[in-house]
Amino acid sequence: MCLILDRLHLEVKHRNKLRTTDVLQLTAHSLHSHESCDKEELIETFIQKLLMMNYRARYINVKANQQQHAQQRHNESEDQGDVFEDILKDMSLSNKGTVQSDLIHSMDIQMAVFHCADGFLKQLMVTKLSQCQYALPLLVPDPVTQQIEFPLWTFRQINKSWKMRNTNDEIISQTQPIYKAETPMVSFFRFGSVSSSKSQLMNSLINEKHNTFFHRNCPGSSRTRVLMDGVVEIAWYYPSGTNDDKFTDCVAFCNLHGDAGDHEKQLQILTEMASVNVVLLPRLDRNDKHAAKIQNLYSNRKPLICLFTEDESAVTEIRKEKFKIGLKNRSYADVSEELRRVINDCLSESSSTFRLEDVSKHSDIRVDEEDDDDCRRGREAAQQMMSLLEKKDLREIKNSFLPHQGKLWHQWCQMNKELHRPRADETELEIIKKQSEIKKIRQQQHDSDISKFMKVFINEIQSDTANKKIYFLKWFEILMDEYISADLSAIHNKYDQKWSLLESLKENYDKSEQLITEQTELERISEELQAAAFSLQHIMREIGQIYESCSSVNKNKKDLQVHFSSLPSLAAEMMISGFPLELMDGDAAHVPVIWISAVLDQLIQKLGDQRLFVLSALGLQSSGKSTMLNAMFGLQFAVSAGRCTRGAFMQLVKVSDEMKTQMNFDYILVVDTEGLNALELAGRSTRHHDNELATFVVGLANLTLINIFGENPAEMQDILQIVVQAFMRMKQVKLNPSCVFVHQNVSDVTAVEQLKEGRRRLQEKLDEMTKIAAKEEVYDAEYFSDVIAFDARNDVKYFAHLWEGNLPMAPPNPKYCENIQELKKTIMSHARKSDKMMLTDLKSCIKDLWEALLNERFIFSFRNSLEISAYRKLETKYSKWSWSLRSAMMEIENKLHNKIENETIHEVEEAYLQRELKTTSEEVKKLMSEFFDKDRDKDILIHWKTSFEIKIQYVQENIVRETKRKLNEILQQLDLKKKIDAQRTLHENTLYEKSKELALKLKDEANDEETLKKEFDLYWEQYVKKIITDTPEIKHIDILMDLKRLLGDIHQGHFSLDHRKESSEDNIFNVKFSEYVIIKRSTKKRIRDAVMDLGQTANTSFGHAQTLSPEDKDKIRSLVTDVAQKIDSMIQSFNISKMGYNISYIQQITDYIKKRVTEHQEGSVKYVFKNEFFMKLTLSICERANKIITDQHRLFREANDPVLYLERKREEYYSIFQKYCHGAASAAIFGAIICQKLKEPIEQSVYKKTAIDLAGEMRTNCESLNGNRSNLEKHILKTLAEEEDFDKYMDYINYPRDHFKSFIRDEVSRYTTDNFSVSVLPKMKENIKLLQKKIMKAAHESTEHVQVNRGDAGLWLKSFTQQLSDELIFSEKDLSGVKHDDVDDFNLLEDVIRQELPSIMSDISSSFSTNTFLLKLDHKFRPDELLIDHFCQCCWVQCPFCKAICTNTIENHSGDHSVSFHRVIGLNGIYYFNTENLCTQMCTSAVASSTLYFFPDESRKVLYREYRTAGEEYAKWSITPDLSELPYWKWFVCRFQKHLEKHYSKKFAGQGKIPDEWRNYSKQGALESLDKYI
Repeated sequence: MCLILDRLHLEVKHRNKLRTTDVLQLTAHSLHSHESCDKEELIETFIQKLLMMNYRARYINVKANQQQHAQQRHNESEDQGDVFEDILKDMSLSNKGTVQSDLIHSMDIQMAVFHCADGFLKQLMVTKLSQCQYALPLLVPDPVTQQIEFPLWTFRQINKSWKMRNTNDEIISQTQPIYKAETPMVSFFRFGSVSSSKSQLMNSLINEKHNTFFHRNCPGSSRTRVLMDGVVEIAWYYPSGTNDDKFTDCVAFCNLHGDAGDHEKQLQILTEMASVNVVLLPRLDRNDKHAAKIQNLYSNRKPLICLFTEDESAVTEIRKEKFKIGLKNRSYADVSEELRRVINDCLSESSSTFRLEDVSKHSDIRVDEEDDDDCRRGREAAQQMMSLLEKKDLREIKNSFLPHQGKLWHQWCQMNKELHRPRADETELEIIKKQSEIKKIRQQQHDSDISKFMKVFINEIQSDTANKKIYFLKWFEILMDEYISADLSAIHNKYDQKWSLLESLKENYDKSEQLITEQTELERISEELQAAAFSLQHIMREIGQIYESCSSVNKNKKDLQVHFSSLPSLAAEMMISGFPLELMDGDAAHVPVIWISAVLDQLIQKLGDQRLFVLSALGLQSSGKSTMLNAMFGLQFAVSAGRCTRGAFMQLVKVSDEMKTQMNFDYILVVDTEGLNALELAGRSTRHHDNELATFVVGLANLTLINIFGENPAEMQDILQIVVQAFMRMKQVKLNPSCVFVHQNVSDVTAVEQLKEGRRRLQEKLDEMTKIAAKEEVYDAEYFSDVIAFDARNDVKYFAHLWEGNLPMAPPNPKYCENIQELKKTIMSHARKSDKMMLTDLKSCIKDLWEALLNERFIFSFRNSLEISAYRKLETKYSKWSWSLRSAMMEIENKLHNKIENETIHEVEEAYLQRELKTTSEEVKKLMSEFFDKDRDKDILIHWKTSFEIKIQYVQENIVRETKRKLNEILQQLDLKKKIDAQRTLHENTLYEKSKELALKLKDEANDEETLKKEFDLYWEQYVKKIITDTPEIKHIDILMDLKRLLGDIHQGHFSLDHRKESSEDNIFNVKFSEYVIIKRSTKKRIRDAVMDLGQTANTSFGHAQTLSPEDKDKIRSLVTDVAQKIDSMIQSFNISKMGYNISYIQQITDYIKKRVTEHQEGSVKYVFKNEFFMKLTLSICERANKIITDQHRLFREANDPVLYLERKREEYYSIFQKYCHGAASAAIFGAIICQKLKEPIEQSVYKKTAIDLAGEMRTNCESLNGNRSNLEKHILKTLAEEEDFDKYMDYINYPRDHFKSFIRDEVSRYTTDNFSVSVLPKMKENIKLLQKKIMKAAHESTEHVQVNRGDAGLWLKSFTQQLSDELIFSEKDLSGVKHDDVDDFNLLEDVIRQELPSIMSDISSSFSTNTFLLKLDHKFRPDELLIDHFCQCCWVQCPFCKAICTNTIENHSGDHSVSFHRVIGLNGIYYFNTENLCTQMCTSAVASSTLYFFPDESRKVLYREYRTAGEEYAKWSITPDLSELPYWKWFVCRFQKHLEKHYSKKFAGQGKIPDEWRNYSKQGALESLDKYI
């Protein structure tokens, strides 16, 4: 034993046991067909072939060193040689070689695997041996202890069918578990060594074309057989009910291997249980050591047939039921015929029967089921469950024990489909009513009691022992099959008989009442059949519905002993253990998405987010899909007649570690489906359901196997039309599955020309079906290749017949198995090239596909949440990439701005800006490339790679363009600004020189501080007074007064000069536009005559003449918004903080507004504006801009009004004055002046740099600003909900861009205030410290430069300012009036700066505060404005119905506008025509309707579902008809119902009544919905 296991490399597995999971995984070896292999691969090759039902598994050749042997025997001599000498010598060598041979007997391989396998693998192995029509191990001696084991467990999954004729010559069908079958049994054994093969003789009795029992003449046989002696094998003969049956009843045949005399226990069991005993003997000898045993057999009452190998006689009956037959010199055919006749005669007289289970009653043998504790306890638990079903009507069991999946679940499914497919005339209230009903059904489900049956099951499935749990599940399946088989078989027979009768009536064109009656009866039997079907899948379905009902009401069931959240884990463990999971409930024709998602979540938790290749199979009913999948992967999908798959099931196939790297996935998910074109319960065709199922599994799979049975063109057309339509739908929603056609049961698959012709016919048929489907799907396609990449040469497979001969005795056809192997290789070839799918992706894909299929219009309803999720992630990344570019450009702009102010550059070129941005640009490109190449969703993201590369390029070009524009504006204003700056510098430097002169006069009184101070103050007052007299005053400004004066001049007598501040309610952004227009005459009649069924119009103010449509209001609102945006840009370009305010700016603003208003009303609009509109618009915009202009002018005044800026510097001047008085060196004084001059530029630089840094920090740390625009909008909506301010809501709805800006400003202000001490202040101090180092570095290097070049103070100053020109607005001209000719001690100068600078820095730092931070910043450098630039340069187009904002991040983008969630249409004032009722429809439900209309203008109405035909504004929007909605807006409508009604002067009543269910949404629920959906 040890030797054979060692040679087969199984010694470790004998100790640790070979498991099913070890052999069912996909390996590199399993992808190839091996007719011969190395010894090391024998076991794997044997198992691989066996799992594929290839009976050649027993005939594997071992690769031996035959060439070496041949070379050893080959005589190189070329003489003629002696035939006797050569051959005799070779025979001698051959015999010696055989003794020393490494050949392993084929049955030793089988039995070695059997001994090393655990219970589950043994059962799988024996089940597959049975499918191969091989004999099965019945009694197996332990190779070590010799104890006999009866492996009853291994037979438990074998079910066999046969047909017999009764006494009335009627055919009776039988389907039974083989362990229950009561049949006669014929036992065969031998005594001594015999020349004839007992096993071969038995084969000729059962099936002469197949080696049911392995014998000495089979390939793979050898003299050395180690593990078969004492083994008893069993096989059955199954009759077919035809005249050529060899036996009229099912008969068991047992074969004891080895000398029966050496195996007394086996002999005893067989002789006791047999109906007939057959013994092989060489001859009869009284002195034979087994003579007594033979005599006992002869004396036994049971029939005995003695076969003598050395006797030539024919059959002879020696005594009653005692026969002898000679075998010598006789053919097997003759002997088997005689033997069969004798056995039949004996059986006809015998009433003895054999039942497999009865073998366990014998003592001194070990029964595997009893010996294994887990198996025994699993059986006991399953028996306990079955005891609860005793005396129950099979048709009532599901209703009694599984209430959650019955009527309520089916009602829920039907209602859910109705919700997704609303009737044409269905109102929102009716939809809400259904939603309420569907919740009630879930509540009823939840209220249903859990049966004791289910409680026991859930308790058992939670077993800690994995083995016991699996045994329990398998036992339950076994016992349940046994329980229902008889009743189910009877119902099937009734169904078949009734079906045959119906077909007969139809053939005779019978249209009588009998046909109707029989049809009704067939439907009743069909319902009975469905009710009687009961299996593990129904129990798991019940658990799924218990989970879904609990999950829907978010509450555990009172009688559920565990928390419902633990149930998906149980199903996940079953999947991991190899059990299929129901994906689609075939009875309800529905996918339990909540349950499936939860199970997949648990799979992810247990396995990790594994990579999948999804393989599905489609085909007509009973076309062999499940059989094909089972053979390919060793699975066990249901295949028996009457128990075919209903719905869809999925099962995991593990990929071996070696294959994972090659294939790039970890598991194959195999999806098996019910047959297409099957009969429904009511006997009708299931065309719609078939399309649904096909679309679902095609969309889910990476590859779909299309299974076509036979060569019937009509059958082929049925499936092809469904399949082509499914693939066409996938093409339209940008999914790219692939397919392989499997043409099964083809009689001759070897003729090349026939294959070519078959492929051509299939291609033609596919093209024909494509044209038909294209019409139905309204899609432009003529050929199948237009729909899917399809290669008829490689993607069409022809399969041989499954069976080699006639059932039920036919084994599987080895050619079929070879075809399976070839298909497997093709699948793996597709898999290598396929996009992988993660488990998380699968979950999303299932949900998306099913949601889309629930809608009637799949193409327009499909929402790929994987794509949505990936796109959101991409947009977040895009936001970061664009910020990197923007942030880098801010730094560049800041430096160039300093250089312009310092007059070191005089022009800015785009090429220069591009070069400066190159490093950041390349870094962004690298990050983009890595993201698209390495992200887990890279296969989805690749679709947008090009468009986002274009987008980022657009952003970069736009940033460069804008920066150039802003810098050039500064350059253009430089001359005027130079005059302003020169005036200030002149004043400052004159003061320095005058104070120096005064100091020289007072040099003798230098020690009298009081006198110095008094004299300085006197001098200061006099000189400042003179400057003020010579310089025009910079006054405070009042732009609104300036505006009103201008407007008053233009509109004399029509404009009040009353200087009052407008309230927010009275500005143009909140008024009713209809009050400011006059309708053009040509449109009045059309308005009066317009006939509307359901539509929307604006409020009426002054009779019909002032009526505006919502589209008109939107156009006016767009005009107002756009003008406001352009005025904002104009104000920025004025650069007021540097240039000061001028009334001409207001003139420019009013001129621009006038121009835009005139252009608008002269366009294709049906109204003109009243004068009041222009004035209201101008005043509102200027009111809004007032603060910005005033703040900027304040900065200008503080910097340029001599009273203000000189007073700020008074102490600095006095300090310099003191130094002069005390006779300080020129270098020291010059250094002090430089430091004083640096103070303001340093302050400006620190504030700007900190603002840029702070904006970057907020992009990381501030929740509302750290993502993309959708994330920002989510936080805006949250804030609005928290504040509950209706006016702010309407501001957000009508003017979203302004609201976004306002929100960003508030966020920045809050963040700055809250984090000033921990973030802003440290940044400022860090920036000031860095700047101090740069200044000292510049001073030191300037000193060195002057000393090396022997320069003067002018050279030092030039070097110093140039080095700082990037960092500070500070140049030589700032010291142009300060004399420094006598400065020659540059080391002293550097030392003074080093000493003075910290004091200056300290003064600057001490002024840092929350209040001054934003005030001291130029408007365009404020962090809020930097962030506004980043977030608000995107698309702001609003949905024409509900005002939701397009989510695209690029202005003027290509493609459609879209939004993830639309709003309630009534928010935009839309109401039902001829009523006062605001609409409660969502855009997404409105466009699904075939009766709702709207009016793009008064002269025509358009169906909502055809909204794109209403004009350009509508055509550019993509609105998906589905049930996607944000509970947030329902809460909003309920919370602000009265406000909305007052705002629009309408009511939510009648058709527009707010559904009661909406009022269940709390504010908290609304906020949570934002986190869930956005």
